[in-house]
Amino acid sequence: MRGFPQTIHFTGLNQPVRMEASIRNLPVIGDIPAEIAGAFFRAVPDPAHVPMHEDDVVLSGDGMVSRFLFEDGQVDYDIRYVETERYVLERDARRALFGRYRNPFTDDPTVAGRDRTVANTTPVWHAGRLFMTKEDGRAYEVDPATLDTIGRWDFYGALRSETFTAHPRVDPATGEMFFFGYEAGGLCTRDIAYGIADAGGNLVSEQWFEAPYCASVHDFAITETRAIFPIFPTTANIDRLKAGGAHWAHQQDLESWVGVMPRYGKVDEMRWFRGPKGVSAFHLVNAYDEGDRVHLDLCLTDTNAFAFMREAGGIHRQPWEIEGALTRWTFDLTSNDDGFVERPIGPPGDLPRVRDVDQGRPYPFAFYCSMNPAGGPPLPGGPVGAAFNALIRIEPDSGRVAMMTLGPDMAVSEPVHIASARDGHDGWLLAVVDRRTADEKFESELWVIDAGDVAAGAVARVPVPVRLRPQVHGAWVSAAQLAARAGR
Repeated sequence: MRGFPQTIHFTGLNQPVRMEASIRNLPVIGDIPAEIAGAFFRAVPDPAHVPMHEDDVVLSGDGMVSRFLFEDGQVDYDIRYVETERYVLERDARRALFGRYRNPFTDDPTVAGRDRTVANTTPVWHAGRLFMTKEDGRAYEVDPATLDTIGRWDFYGALRSETFTAHPRVDPATGEMFFFGYEAGGLCTRDIAYGIADAGGNLVSEQWFEAPYCASVHDFAITETRAIFPIFPTTANIDRLKAGGAHWAHQQDLESWVGVMPRYGKVDEMRWFRGPKGVSAFHLVNAYDEGDRVHLDLCLTDTNAFAFMREAGGIHRQPWEIEGALTRWTFDLTSNDDGFVERPIGPPGDLPRVRDVDQGRPYPFAFYCSMNPAGGPPLPGGPVGAAFNALIRIEPDSGRVAMMTLGPDMAVSEPVHIASARDGHDGWLLAVVDRRTADEKFESELWVIDAGDVAAGAVARVPVPVRLRPQVHGAWVSAAQLAARAGR
């Protein structure tokens, strides 16, 4: 191909930028709260080369690590490519060498057997290290000070799984990281590896089990006593891949499953619960124990949110035809059957966040992106092709909802939460907000939002003088955590 395809994956907010940059002392409109000190890291897919195929997707974009650094009320911005093996091979060749999304059978023969991951989904901070992750391979470590790529991470050679999730969970009390990898044993296998790393970053446990079928397992959850693995019917097929087809195809008539096991137990203690047919959830809000019951809150939809995954399964529905809600699934571990209780607890949306301290525990509030009912058509772009234009705060016990709504031609990315040292204050949120200024032209700002009053909008705004690509996920790392790494 001579140019980028004119599809939703490469137009609108998804226009390729392909620019590394460092900008100091960004302008600030309003006042940055003094307790915001540290770095907001963002995972940004951005293809460095024109793809090999017209039907390429935004999820194949090379990973870039973006950072907003807050020091003494000033904000600096940096963005660099993650130098994965794939990125370096294509950079040296000056062209794309890897083919369709997660299909190695469509690659240039010169890269057969090489690492395909683009590390473009989630920045993860654990044990003083920053990782860029994508679930089809192992994580890549990045220097948080320089954004230089250090290399692929395998826990000092101890990790057996070929993959590492984009959504590990870190326990706020123990500092342990709980994670998994699906297709752990190779392409289209049912193998899932469940791992635990201690607070020092050492792998202390890795156990393997088989899922009911080979599925896209994007997220999982922990409680103080359990690990929870939801399996949704977006499936892979090796014969389809060998024929040059899609890695994922959603199967609307296939049942979902949820595996629940003791988080420090053995995988043969896994108990499987049968879920509804055809449903999907890419992101889980949180989970917690209540006696012998386990509650799992998730952003549930009645089919897969990604059009290219739906259509590969023969499902042709417009985005606005998809139904969903913030949903609670409750599992009674004393019950002898494989059913569970489902109830909606909030409006539909995705990209949820809770406070770090609430991970795996009852939580007073959460935040997630949604659609403004009065906001007009969403901006084209983002991972699913339509951007969010509202930010919700929900209190799950009371059902109380507050919403920051954006006007026409605006979009908001997933927020990160920053804890406050002030008693009774709910902390702060950081989120990038995009605005369309003309046809195919956009401007971006970083907004600082009071987590206790999201409806009021930004208390400070940081305009960015370069074009930003939509992020997938982000992470907040405090100045204290950065300093501890620098001094180790």
